[in-house]
Amino acid sequence: MSRLSELLRQVALKDQRLAADLKRETDALAERRSFGLNFERHVPEAVELPGRPVRKNDKVRCLPPRGETPTAENERLWRVDSVYTEDGQRGANIVSMDDAAEERSVAVDDLVVVAEFRDPIYPGLVSTGKVERGGPDKPYHTVINSENYHALQALLFTHRGKVDAIYIDPPYNTGNEGWIYNDRYVSDDDLYKHSKWLAFMERRLQLAKDLLKPSGVIIVAIGDEEHHRLRMLLDQVFDSNNFLANVTWQGSGKNDAKYTAGGVDYMLMYAADSAALVESGRVWREPKPGIDTVLELAAAVWKTSGHDAERATKVFRAELRKIRSELEPAVYRYDQIDTHGRVFQPDNLTSPNPRPNLAYELIHPSTGKPVETPKNGWRYAADTMAGLIASDRILFGPDETTRPRFKRFLSEQEERVPYPTFVQARMPGSKHVEGILGDGRFPNPKDYRVLARWLGAVAPADAVILDYFAGSGSTAEAVMRLNEEDGGTRRCVLVTNNEVAAKDARGLRKDGLRQGDPDWEAKGVYEYVAKPRVMTVVSGIRSDGSAYSEGLEQNVEFFKLTYEAPLRVSTNREFTKIAPFLWLRAGSRGRRIDDISSGWDVADAYGVIADLDQSEQFLKAMDDAPSVTHAFIVTDEDRLFEAMVRRLPAHVEPVRLYEAYLRNFEIEAGRAAR
Repeated sequence: MSRLSELLRQVALKDQRLAADLKRETDALAERRSFGLNFERHVPEAVELPGRPVRKNDKVRCLPPRGETPTAENERLWRVDSVYTEDGQRGANIVSMDDAAEERSVAVDDLVVVAEFRDPIYPGLVSTGKVERGGPDKPYHTVINSENYHALQALLFTHRGKVDAIYIDPPYNTGNEGWIYNDRYVSDDDLYKHSKWLAFMERRLQLAKDLLKPSGVIIVAIGDEEHHRLRMLLDQVFDSNNFLANVTWQGSGKNDAKYTAGGVDYMLMYAADSAALVESGRVWREPKPGIDTVLELAAAVWKTSGHDAERATKVFRAELRKIRSELEPAVYRYDQIDTHGRVFQPDNLTSPNPRPNLAYELIHPSTGKPVETPKNGWRYAADTMAGLIASDRILFGPDETTRPRFKRFLSEQEERVPYPTFVQARMPGSKHVEGILGDGRFPNPKDYRVLARWLGAVAPADAVILDYFAGSGSTAEAVMRLNEEDGGTRRCVLVTNNEVAAKDARGLRKDGLRQGDPDWEAKGVYEYVAKPRVMTVVSGIRSDGSAYSEGLEQNVEFFKLTYEAPLRVSTNREFTKIAPFLWLRAGSRGRRIDDISSGWDVADAYGVIADLDQSEQFLKAMDDAPSVTHAFIVTDEDRLFEAMVRRLPAHVEPVRLYEAYLRNFEIEAGRAAR
C-alpha cells in the first residue's frame, strides 16, 4: 500500500481528477476484508433522470436516436458547459468527462441528466393522485415513484430511526429477469453479475439500516442464486448476532426436475439490534390456521344439538374427521364440547416437579370423597384450583377413582409461534393481481397474504412498514388488509421506479419511443402496475371504471420524486415540493401544509413558519394544537432559530429549514463517495 500511495502522489501532480479516482479504488482495496464476503464496489453507480430539466454543469448522457438500442457510446458521461436557445430550439454545449475531452453541441431533448451516487441530490415530491376513504383520523400510506437509492436518501430526512419493519423483494439475479444496474440490463454472461448485485444491494441496505428503529426488523426475500451471498452480506451490514430467521417458502415445484422439485423462496430476517428487540418485549405470534373454521363448526353443532354436550361432542368429532387433513394437530385435538358449548381438550393436572404445597386433598364433587393425589402434587395451588372448579375448568370422572383433568379451551389457544418453513402455492397470488388489474401484466407478484402473515407477526399494529422494491404493490395491500382486519393504524411507505420490462422496452423502441416519452412511461411498473393496483384495492374501482370490490377504509397518496436546485430550495422557492417531506416526517396524518404565503400555518400534526415576525401568532396556534409533534422553522439565523426553539412546547421537535433538509443529502452523498 505504501508503494501505491507514492504512485498516487506522483499522479496527483499531473491529474488531480485521475488521482482522486485511483485513491477511491485503493481505499476500497485497503478496506477489503481479509475474511468474509469480498466483492467489487463498482463505483460509481449512476441513475438517469428522464424529465429532469437540463442545467449548466449537469452530468448528462446522449440518448440514442429514436428506434435504436443504446450502445456503449450512450453510456459516456458529459458535463453541460452551457445551455442556449437558437432558432427557437434549445441546445447545449457538452464536454466529455473521459480522457477524450471531446466537445459537442446537441439538442437538449437528446440529453438525459445523470446523477452518480456520490453526487448530492435535493429531492422534492409531487403528488400524482390520492384515494381518501379512511377519514381524517387514519394516517396515509405513501407510494413513491423513484429510483430507490435516492428515495432511501430522501426518507432519511423523514423516517430516520422510525421504521418498525422493512420488507423487500429485490431482483433474484437469475439471469433471465433483466434486472438493471447502473441503468443497464445485467446479462447472465456478465462476469461481474454477482459483485454488481452485491454492490447494488449493499448501498441500499446500509441506508435501510439507518431507517430502522433499534427494535426494527428487516425481511429480505431471495432465491437460491444469491441466498448464500445475501446471508453473508446481511451478516456484514447488520451483524451476524442480529440474525433472526431463514424462513423457507415452498411455493411451487417441477415434477420433471432431475433432482429436487425446486420452487423454494427464502426470507432472511435480521434485527437492527437484537438486544433492543428483546427489550421491547415484542414476541412473534400468528393465528393458528383453521381455528376459526373449527370454532364456527362447534357453534353450529352446539346449536343444532339443543345444547346437549354429549350429543354435540359426538357430532363435532364426526365433522372434524372430514376436515382433519386441513387442520394442524394443535387444532383438531380440541374435539370435545362441554355443557357451556366451549370447545376443549382434557389436559394433565399433575405438577411436573414435586412440591409439598401442591400435595393437598381434592374432593370429588359428586361422591364427596377425595381423589388420588398425584405423587408430585397438583399443577395448581389450592386457591387457584378452587377458582378453576368454580368456573367449570376441571373435568371430574364419574367418581373419585378417576383422576380429574384440566379443560384447555381452544378459544384460549388462538396464537402460535410462526413456523420458519411453510408450503403455500404461488399461483393464487398471481391470479389475485390479474383479477385486480384485468390481465397478467406483472410476472410472479408476491402473495399479499404471505406478507400480511409475517408483517402481522413481526411488527406492532401501529407500525411504520417500508418496501423499497415494491414492484406490484403487494406490501401495500398486505398492510392495508391487516389494518382492516384488526383495526390497526399501520402505515406503509412503498418505493418503486417506473422501469419498463426488457421485452416491452424493445417493442417501444421499435415504435420510436424512448425513456421519458409519455407513452413509454405509461408502461412502467409504477404507472402500469403498482399505482393502479393500490388505487383499485382502496377505491374498489378499476382503472377502466369497472367495479372490483367494496374497497377499503384506508388513505393513500402517490408521489413522484423530483430533483431540485439547492439554491431554489434554500430561498424558499420550492416549498410546494418540499412540503410533502414535512408532512411525512410528522407522521403523514391530517392536513398537509402546501402553502405558507401567509408566513405561517399550523395543521393537525405540525406547523411551519417562514416569517418570524409573526412568531407570536404561530406560537399561540402551536400551543392551541396539542396534537402537533413538529415545528419547521425557516431561517438562516442561529439566534432566531434558538429563540423559537426555547418557546416551543416541550413535546414538539424543532426542525430548521432549509439547513436540516440540505445537510441531510450532502452528508449522504459524502457517505456514498467513501
